[in-house]
Amino acid sequence: MTKYLIVVEKTSTGYSAFSPDLPGCIATGATHEEVEGTMHEAVQFHLDGLREEGLDVPAPHSYSTYCELPV
Repeated sequence: MTKYLIVVEKTSTGYSAFSPDLPGCIATGATHEEVEGTMHEAVQFHLDGLREEGLDVPAPHSYSTYCELPV
């Protein structure tokens, strides 16, 4: 099983998501649960499209971390 980093952002109308490992693969949703589900489907669709075109499926290379600072 391969894991791709998904970044979810709050917007003025709901949520949006993207994967730094899969340029152009994005999704939106009204709730964070919805955007996570929609993004899961978008990643699967994106990877299936790459395979159908005979292109390489990129290996994940992104990771997340936090920078903790006093405010």
